[in-house]
Amino acid sequence: MTTPAIASLIALVAAIALSMTTRINVGLVSIVFAWLVGTYVAGLSTEAIVRGFPSGLFLTLTGMSVLFAAAETNGTLERLAIRATRLTRGRAALLPLAFFAMAFAIAAVGPGAVSSVALVAPLAMAIGGRAGVPPFLTALMVTNGANAGNLSPISAVGVIANAKMAQAGIGGHAGKVMMANLLASALVALAAYVTLGGPRLSGNAGVEIDDRATFDRRQALTLAVLAAWIVLVVALGINPGLAALAGAAIVIGTGAAAESPSIARVPWGVILMVCGVSTLIALLEATGGMTLFTAVLARLATPATANGMIALVTGAISLYSSTSGVVLPAFLPTAGNLAAQLGGADPLAIALSINVGSSLVDVSPLSTLGALCLAAVPDPAAADPLFKRLLFWGFAMVFVGALLCLVLAGPFARL
Repeated sequence: MTTPAIASLIALVAAIALSMTTRINVGLVSIVFAWLVGTYVAGLSTEAIVRGFPSGLFLTLTGMSVLFAAAETNGTLERLAIRATRLTRGRAALLPLAFFAMAFAIAAVGPGAVSSVALVAPLAMAIGGRAGVPPFLTALMVTNGANAGNLSPISAVGVIANAKMAQAGIGGHAGKVMMANLLASALVALAAYVTLGGPRLSGNAGVEIDDRATFDRRQALTLAVLAAWIVLVVALGINPGLAALAGAAIVIGTGAAAESPSIARVPWGVILMVCGVSTLIALLEATGGMTLFTAVLARLATPATANGMIALVTGAISLYSSTSGVVLPAFLPTAGNLAAQLGGADPLAIALSINVGSSLVDVSPLSTLGALCLAAVPDPAAADPLFKRLLFWGFAMVFVGALLCLVLAGPFARL
């Protein structure tokens, strides 16, 4: 007879498998699984299952998404990116570094990697093409830059990671979460910049100073609201979701951004994915399925190999699935128990390895970030070779991430 713990674990494995093999939103499936297993196998009430829905996380993600969607629809983020590009004065050798910095800054202040790449990639591909920067190098610098800022304490994905780590009993390390991811992505980007000839590039992109580089009244107001939001969240500890909703209300209410396009740009699918998987994870915790899940992972590693193993597993899954929607909500809550079962492993190092291992592979064209870079290539003839190179790079990052975490995650966590 199947126990509630086994049934809930089977449901999680099925949800992860569906996220890797189908286009259905795994959050939707996860909520259905939580309802069916919780009601008909575990005998829980509907109210108990609904309590597993992360309402606080939903509010935070929604508020931040609306605010930055408004800043994107009224052109504020685009103008910031153009101004950043102008700082290089079009010098080709500096452009890849500028692309990394732009994507990092935009992802770090709130929108996350997907929105950052969607904004920066078309601009970077166009400017880089004029300056002779190879599309492959441009794509790697943009995606790794976005990943480098993706886990900042005030980014949407950083909020997810820190919330799930707190759930595992290892909260309070937001700085290390961001820095571990930043350093890994920067190291990979630097290796790409050097090996693909970035320092040897010569030429000028001809970046012109035009009206798009200046801020109008609406964008100036939006910038002020974003700056105030960052100060309130970072310096005063105000709830980021509620503060973001207040900021969005000001921006939209004053006419600085249109409401309908802003709401439409919110990544509702990603929010449903994160909250749905979190609901299923809550059921696993209630039924004992999480203990079984952790025990399975513990059989794959020793204390010495745990960091590399978990980075390898999460990287391989993230290559075909969603990092923020599936991997982080499913694996981060296991970090504390996994370390305890292994005996001698560091739970923080395991959590950092999950973050880094699952993030580095997102340059693959099978991921949203890599796909956005492909879509931004001006020359259709360059798209096919770029796809193959990004695919190879993404697969390679599964092993590079595992090696980096095996060697560096433990010492970094102890700093």
